Amino acid sequence: MLLLIGAILLMACAGVPALLIRRLPGGGEGIFTFLLLGGVGLGLAGVVGGLLGAGPDRIDLSWGVPGGGLLLCFDTLSALFMLPMLLVVGAGGLYGLGYRPHHRFPRNGRRFRFFFGLCGAALLLLLVSRNSLLFLTAWEMMALSGFFLVTTDDCLAESRRAGYLYIVATHTGSLALFGMFALLGRGDLLLRFPATGSLAAGGPAGIVFALGLFGFGLKAGLMPLHVWLPSAHAAAPSHASALLSGVMLKVGIYGLVRLISFYADVPAWWGWTLLGMGVVSGVAGVVQALAQHDIKRLLAYHSVENIGIIAIGLGLAVLGRAVGYSTMVVFGLGGALLHVVNHGMFKSLLFLSAGSVVHGVGSREIEKCGGLLKRQPWTAFYFLVGAVAICGLPPLNGFVSEWLIFMAAFAAGHSQGSGIALTVLAAPALALIGALALACFVKVFGIVFLGTPRSEAATQAHEAAASMRFGMGPLALACIWIGLVPVSIAPLLRRATLDWFPALADSTSPYPSLVDGMRPLIWLSISGVALILLTAVAAGWLGRRSREAPRDLPTWGCGFACPPPQAQYSASSFADGLVSRFALARRPDRAPDRAVFPLPERFSSHLPDFVFDRVLLPVWRVAACSFGWFRVILQNGVTASYLSYMALTLLVLLVLFGRK
Repeated sequence: MLLLIGAILLMACAGVPALLIRRLPGGGEGIFTFLLLGGVGLGLAGVVGGLLGAGPDRIDLSWGVPGGGLLLCFDTLSALFMLPMLLVVGAGGLYGLGYRPHHRFPRNGRRFRFFFGLCGAALLLLLVSRNSLLFLTAWEMMALSGFFLVTTDDCLAESRRAGYLYIVATHTGSLALFGMFALLGRGDLLLRFPATGSLAAGGPAGIVFALGLFGFGLKAGLMPLHVWLPSAHAAAPSHASALLSGVMLKVGIYGLVRLISFYADVPAWWGWTLLGMGVVSGVAGVVQALAQHDIKRLLAYHSVENIGIIAIGLGLAVLGRAVGYSTMVVFGLGGALLHVVNHGMFKSLLFLSAGSVVHGVGSREIEKCGGLLKRQPWTAFYFLVGAVAICGLPPLNGFVSEWLIFMAAFAAGHSQGSGIALTVLAAPALALIGALALACFVKVFGIVFLGTPRSEAATQAHEAAASMRFGMGPLALACIWIGLVPVSIAPLLRRATLDWFPALADSTSPYPSLVDGMRPLIWLSISGVALILLTAVAAGWLGRRSREAPRDLPTWGCGFACPPPQAQYSASSFADGLVSRFALARRPDRAPDRAVFPLPERFSSHLPDFVFDRVLLPVWRVAACSFGWFRVILQNGVTASYLSYMALTLLVLLVLFGRK
């Protein structure tokens, strides 16, 4: 715990020297990176020491603020969220040296680095807090830091709009969390967290869960609570987007997991709710991503999809607890927690590699790229690793966590609980999500890195700087390591599951086959290594066959000897066949030219967000018009009207509260 506290302080103070001493060379980049990486190192040492039991895992100090002591606690459940957070923060700090050097961004570089470190410190503090006041304080620090990261380029209207939407959404969720903690404390907001399994599911438990699902689900980006997410992740700098998507979204999942752990027994409708929202988020998120032209906005919608996959696993685990079926609990929660770690790795890697594309081309538009494999080979490799992982393909880490969730869904089919067997339908939903994700990343990788350049900027693209490549390297290695050696993380999943549901230690469970025997995960390792060897042999054979092939031909000839860039597939045309299948629900906006003798025009298509564009914006416009009309009536500038309002208000109060 002392190491973790030191890590929090170092990361929080990493950007302070540059703010206080304006004449530091390079805007204090070197000092910031040194302190930030030092904090990350202390944090990793603290996590490893805590997992090995090398020191106290609890600090309880008195303080002058009402509401109990300064209670900090470390357990394996927190550690599974800390590990990706620390790795992403460290990778982002190193990546930023090449992506946003101070000499190119002198106006907002110091501010950005300060809030980047503060956000990492707030996330770490939040994961060890066991007092609601301290938890909400860290939550607010994280929320405000995220706002300043999103609005880094505040000279752009897009960044300001995304920041305002983000801050409204996050404070709306904070209000729900205040109500949730107040009900947990039975009217007293400032309380220590209840012990695991110490609360009964009766009384206000349903309202507590609903408030927690709204507040934490809004932060996690569960659909339909995801409205702030696409614009915020697209507007922020790429290493801030990696932090927001790879780490910050997961604190919403952490809050839900921790909240459910307080209860000894849980009703089945909690699990059904999480499962339903997970399926909707997964399918709708990947469909929305498939139609995007902005590479960062596309990745943002894939965050909605993957949060949905995590919610499916958590929902299966909650249903398993409700009916007393431990197999669903173990595989469902294990898959959900492992996908938290995996998503932090591959989604951060994808955002950083997408940032390298933006850095080299100067645009986020997929249509302006093309042929970057020859100009950015390292970026293409890192993006390919992240793409294979996020699609849930072997032998990388995304396959392992999704396989565990599949196992939970199939196990539900053998359950004798009433209606629980229907959860096996989560398996085809996961399969649909994976298939659509594969189609989406075939589109992205093919159009961005293959073919011929579609713009002059793409022909002049350059490879990422060395610091950017070094920042992406550990994330790619983590994706490969977990995919090939999932046995290494299985003990952590077992301990975290016991932290969440200690009753499993006294019941018949599938732990011998999952952890002690390691048979399923060992077979995944063997098959993954075999697949890599087979791929290497096939690649070597194809390489030998292609030595005599001409090297000066374009990648995609499209039936032409010298094809123009316009002859290639575009992002819209590639995805149109799949997106049109969901047009009934999504209704894409198209703007073609329908004249008999058309003039030169551009065809554009846009898939609006169903919740934000089709529901919230129309409601907000009607509300704004209504309040404007209401203001004209009430604030008319006539003194007699104001006096009559006061008299009417006084009369109503006398009638309602006056004594007889």
